[in-house]
Amino acid sequence: MKKLAFKMYLKKGAADAYEKRHKQIWPELKSLLKSSGIKEYYIYYDKESNCVYAFQTCEYSDSQELGSEEIVQKWWKYMSDLMETNTDNSPKQLDLIPVFNLDH
Repeated sequence: MKKLAFKMYLKKGAADAYEKRHKQIWPELKSLLKSSGIKEYYIYYDKESNCVYAFQTCEYSDSQELGSEEIVQKWWKYMSDLMETNTDNSPKQLDLIPVFNLDH
């Protein structure tokens, strides 16, 4: 099982809207994530840095590999007013490097 963690950068004042939109995530996007082998996907907000931190466990694909999917591109555009993005509307992100795992 592949594990992935990364952070993304919110625009000032966007945290509440970001959370609200994720509570109403589109069913077809949720279905794509699950059918692509993503078993767990958690996002946490850090008020101090105004960043969100994501963690996923994936069987064979992770959400970062789904950027060519039309529904993912629509979601990126929908979220682009809340986040720092690249020119294709994908969120700017920084992969996090694992340094500790209690299970090992």
